[in-house]
Amino acid sequence: MTGPVILDLARDGTWVMIIVAAPMMIVGLVVGVVVALFQALTQIQEQTLVFVPKILAIFVTMIITLPFMGATLGNYMTRLADMVIAGG
Repeated sequence: MTGPVILDLARDGTWVMIIVAAPMMIVGLVVGVVVALFQALTQIQEQTLVFVPKILAIFVTMIITLPFMGATLGNYMTRLADMVIAGG
């Protein structure tokens, strides 16, 4: 394997990581903003109030997007395995 091929694999791996993690991160961000807005509007300043809705929302998102995440990671691993078998 040459340097440019390894850099392409690293770039593809980074994109796969971003694509797989993006749904959960976006949901966590949206839930965090909504809860923070709720706290600001009601003047409830409980620090632990944010964690439970975030954890539940991220867990539900992970369950829903698990087939997509598995397929994306599986496709990337198949490409890597094919390149290893072919010798680069």
